[in-house]
Amino acid sequence: MANVAKKVSWSGRDRDDDEDGRAGETTPLLNGTGPGAAGSGRQLTPSSFLRIGQLSNVDLNEDIHELETEVPRPRPNEIPHNEKLLSLKYESLDYDNSENQLFLEEERRINHAAFRTVEIKRWVICAMIGILTGLVACFIDIVVENLAGLKYRVVKDNIDKFTAKGGLSFSLLLWATLNASVVMVGSLIVAFIEPVAAGSGIPQIKCYLNGVKIPHVVRLKTLVIKVCGVILSVVGGLAVGKEGPMIHSGSVIAAGISQGRSTSLKRDFKIFEYFRRDTEKRDFVSAGAAAGVSAAFGAPVGGVLFSLEEGASFWNQFLTWRIFFASMISTFTLNSVLSVYHGNAWDLSSPGLINFGRFDSEKMGYTIQEIPIFIFMGVVGGILGALFNALNYWLTMFRIRYIHRPCLQVVEAMLVAAVTATVGFVMIYCSRDCQPIQGSSVAYPLQLFCADGEYNSMATAFFNTPEKSVVNLFHDPPGSYNPMTLGMFTLMYFFLACWTYGLTVSAGVFIPSLLIGAAWGRLFGISLSYLTKGSIWADPGKYALMGAAAQLGGIVRMTLSLTVIMMEATGNVTYGFPIMLVLMTAKIVGDYFVEGLYDMHIQLQSVPFLHWEAPVTSHSLTAREVMSTPVTCLRRIERVGTVVDILSDTSSNHNGFPVVESNPDTTQVAGLRGLILRSQLIVLLKHKVFVERANLSVVQRRLKLKDFRDAYPRFPPIQSIHVSQDERECMIDLSEFMNPSPYTVPQEASLPRVFKLFRALGLRHLVVVDNRNEVVGMVTRKDLARYRLGKEGLEELSLAQT
Repeated sequence: MANVAKKVSWSGRDRDDDEDGRAGETTPLLNGTGPGAAGSGRQLTPSSFLRIGQLSNVDLNEDIHELETEVPRPRPNEIPHNEKLLSLKYESLDYDNSENQLFLEEERRINHAAFRTVEIKRWVICAMIGILTGLVACFIDIVVENLAGLKYRVVKDNIDKFTAKGGLSFSLLLWATLNASVVMVGSLIVAFIEPVAAGSGIPQIKCYLNGVKIPHVVRLKTLVIKVCGVILSVVGGLAVGKEGPMIHSGSVIAAGISQGRSTSLKRDFKIFEYFRRDTEKRDFVSAGAAAGVSAAFGAPVGGVLFSLEEGASFWNQFLTWRIFFASMISTFTLNSVLSVYHGNAWDLSSPGLINFGRFDSEKMGYTIQEIPIFIFMGVVGGILGALFNALNYWLTMFRIRYIHRPCLQVVEAMLVAAVTATVGFVMIYCSRDCQPIQGSSVAYPLQLFCADGEYNSMATAFFNTPEKSVVNLFHDPPGSYNPMTLGMFTLMYFFLACWTYGLTVSAGVFIPSLLIGAAWGRLFGISLSYLTKGSIWADPGKYALMGAAAQLGGIVRMTLSLTVIMMEATGNVTYGFPIMLVLMTAKIVGDYFVEGLYDMHIQLQSVPFLHWEAPVTSHSLTAREVMSTPVTCLRRIERVGTVVDILSDTSSNHNGFPVVESNPDTTQVAGLRGLILRSQLIVLLKHKVFVERANLSVVQRRLKLKDFRDAYPRFPPIQSIHVSQDERECMIDLSEFMNPSPYTVPQEASLPRVFKLFRALGLRHLVVVDNRNEVVGMVTRKDLARYRLGKEGLEELSLAQT
């Protein structure tokens, strides 16, 4: 912890208890110095690897004292931040089952009928995930529609009143105050109650599906704050959408239902107990994310592909079916409820929160000569997306360094809300783009200085929720917008959306991106129409759709899932090929400059995220060079005091311990016998499963897998378990509870080979052994994630305790 304060993180809280089996001695300090900095010798001597019984009692408050001495008591105005760091505070999920004796006995007891019951429960959970995600989406949509409608009516009446008698500055003040006060509430609940609910939540869910445990990300409290926060952000007039947060909301719902209990409410419903482990939970979360996409866009296939493309590293065919089922149920629930709400119960016409409306193939087909034009639009989208991401990157760095206090974050959110209202008002005031009201479908036509029977065209863009504005740009007839109006709107909204993403509010970037793209795409279509003397193929609506796809693809860099989402949302397969071309071009061009927005934010939070493949130039590295050493091992029958001391050692905070054969002859090095997790050891100590108690025939029931599931996911800290001095001298037998067949690799294995094994199997610990099966090191997520391809070749990131 050298010369640095704590870094602001997604969880907004410091956590010292979650490192993955890494020894403190090999952890470089934040400035890259220290005994474990890159380049220091990490070779292990045979005598040093088995550090058993040599740990003295550790002062458990040592870390706190260190923080107090190094962080000045008044909070610093600037927090130093270096993006070339990997944080040690993020744990991995235990996706790989620990196949110990208890697990194998339980699996053997399950007969065919019991297995069928478990499978039926999985389908029931997926149906419940779909129904609840759909209902949450309905709730958000209906509340936003009513509250935003109320706000726009109040402001419109006020502007109409003051246009007649002068004093429009009062209208501006009213609009800005309404926006700022609504956003203030939305920002307060996020900043002070649950900081992880900020943003769209997609980067956090990507990390979770990748196998990283982000603190508080799938809690009930996070869901409540997320839903309330996104309603307030959209009603507050920020340049945001409500679609991104639906993905996070679906994931939280999935995590909650699949566990059959709520740790926040302290209620256990005693159902679905079999699924209380990371393996099952992560599979259900991928179904929840897909259901969220499906509810947001009415795109069930797009939802499945989103989970596949963006998230889960482990996949199977049964999982695909269940996820598709959850997505279908989600979009059907939303459709049914919204159709009843809108008064046409039998007409299922609202498949998603945003419906792009029908694109008629006959009127809006495309010809072969337009394909180069679409590719050019993809290039423009890639460049504009890269610019958006680069600006947002510097803005986020500034926020991490200077705007790290919750009160400052709330003030910034209010400022952005007021500025957004002011910009909108000034642009409407200055615009002289008047269109006839007759035949138009404008919800809140604002006359302002236009003649009777006309409305201000600029006002339709700002006097609407972003979703409605997108649909208007797609479907309004040619001539509805002045090119100057579209140009000014694109420019201002681009910067407003860039400033807004990363605020401490719950909000998504999908809809603002689509809106920016639709505006410049329509402008592009109008220009083509001028150039081609009003050719029938140069329809502005079609180019608005392509511009929207190009802009969104240039910012988030999704290809496969986004193509299908856009096709499903337009209800037209004809555009599949041009949309795919546009998205691929935007991704290729954008990647040349900077990373996608979500990957960039993951990197800024120093999360050890594993991409699909190891860096291409990493074949020269072997397991011996990337592994962590020294490894703390335990004997098969170990002294309780030693186990307690090792778990209490704050300098290492290991989460996995190789188990070696107990051997009284110390000259012979012990071979690997298994692997046991910190969480399992804590449950054993809590239940006092000691050899002596069994020998004394103390009435003690045998520990079952249910005891481990009951403690999941919040295992008690070692400090809360009392072990008396007499008990410290007892012995504990780990044979029954350790995983006797952990995955191992030889120390000569290349980094890509280790990476493939680790990522494909969703591992948390990979033991490195020599040719005599002796433990020489341990590979964890951070050891692999710190190698990445930079501009000058392969680079190694430093590891930090932040």
